[in-house]
Amino acid sequence: MISSLTALRQRILALLGAISMYRLVLFALLALAVIALGLSLFDLVSPDPLAIAASFVVLAVVICLVDAAAQRLLRLPWRVESSLVTALILLFVLQPGADPAALVGLALAGAVASISKYAIAWRGRHILNPAAFGAAVVTIVGSLGAFEWLGTSASWWVGTPALTAAVLVLGLAVLWRTEKVRIIVVFLIIAVATAILRQAVQAQQFDIAFDLIAAFELALLQSPFLFLGAFMLSEPLTMPPRRWQQFSVAVLVGVLAGWPIPVAGLFTLGQERALLIGNLLAFAFAVRGSVRLTLVKRELITPTAQQLTFRAKGRLRFVPGQYLELDVPHRRPDARGTRREFSIVSAPGDLPTLRIAYKGGDQKHPSSYKRALAAAEPGATLAVTGTWGDFILPRSESPVLMVAAGIGVTPFVSQLRQLQLSGQSRDVVLVYVAATAAELAFREELAATGARVIVFTRDRPGDLPAHWSWAEGVRLDARGLEQVVPDIAERHAYISGPPRLIADLAPALQKARSITTDAFAGY
Repeated sequence: MISSLTALRQRILALLGAISMYRLVLFALLALAVIALGLSLFDLVSPDPLAIAASFVVLAVVICLVDAAAQRLLRLPWRVESSLVTALILLFVLQPGADPAALVGLALAGAVASISKYAIAWRGRHILNPAAFGAAVVTIVGSLGAFEWLGTSASWWVGTPALTAAVLVLGLAVLWRTEKVRIIVVFLIIAVATAILRQAVQAQQFDIAFDLIAAFELALLQSPFLFLGAFMLSEPLTMPPRRWQQFSVAVLVGVLAGWPIPVAGLFTLGQERALLIGNLLAFAFAVRGSVRLTLVKRELITPTAQQLTFRAKGRLRFVPGQYLELDVPHRRPDARGTRREFSIVSAPGDLPTLRIAYKGGDQKHPSSYKRALAAAEPGATLAVTGTWGDFILPRSESPVLMVAAGIGVTPFVSQLRQLQLSGQSRDVVLVYVAATAAELAFREELAATGARVIVFTRDRPGDLPAHWSWAEGVRLDARGLEQVVPDIAERHAYISGPPRLIADLAPALQKARSITTDAFAGY
């Protein structure tokens, strides 16, 4: 059952991976805005069509102008997707309006949100969610009476039953792409449970009847929790690197959003303010120094894959098996954007030398990112926006099965090399799947680690090390895998590769003690 769900999840990820996460969020929000505009024609949502349209135009224009000016000043490429995403989120968080006071308030919120991307940031990372910060500033300023004429504040009108289905479907697509479904489910459970508890306490305080079903409907269908989780809490640049840290942030934001705490009787620590507090916790987990990579050399490691070797400048920390996000600014980026995630090939013990690898030699129409990366010459400096991931070996000394599809072997090279450098001995079997023997990368490094390697290729590889074997004639399915790894039930299984291949191979690992996957959707 678990392996079937894993396969389904990876197949969907393969479809969503054709577009960058930033573009997917933009398209999802645009679709939600169109749906909301249609519903407003029938009075199914609170704002009228004119207010929605006027508010979006003002937000989009102001944020695009401020972003363009800031990025020009800082010599950064202008990312219109980021500007429009911020505008759309604020459209659903703030109260739309068409009168001058409301439009000025919206413009102020948009400008503050945009400025915060650059003024409240640390090495390419947003410390605070820009839209949440802009909405919080306008709301708090209005609550304090400093600008009583402002005609807008945080209303979260997106939290209405009429939009619930749309937010759920579109939000799920975003979360599936970012692989944050479990994190946001935990947030929703905590937020809804806390909100229900709050309603129960208030009912007892005021001696009124408490209806559990009505309280549940109010907490889930008439609250912004779904939108807050899917489109704001899940933002990668304000998320900490490890899964347990992300769960911690989700729990904190869920509690504060579900039970808004009043501050001096003027405003509460709910919704966007709750998210900002969660952002601070996330930043405390992820704070790091400035990290830049200088390209030392590039080399082909297979006919279709190449390796880039960098020298890290600054303090870079990672655990073997984790990945980094590399920013390669370039003109006219396509739908996949200017940032990509790469598993780290080298071990922490190799620092300041750091290596990544990617496949690209066989593609007729590579992405604009891959073309820009291919054009980078030795000496070029690129920025690392973060290291993330929980694709790491268990702390126990239990046996491990590694299944690598093609260039998906990269995190295993890092793990095995670190074991070698630290002098640790561990029972590891690596099942290495490649189209042909020529596509087997890192043969010498893997051989030096002493790990047992079973190769699945269509043709017979030559000159295999003594502890390597070719699975001649064995089909890589549940029966075949059990044949070459008879003690699979005693092993923790790790599988790395493109989502479609992971989906095909996951059912073969159903007898393992556990399955951990690491998918990449292409560059």
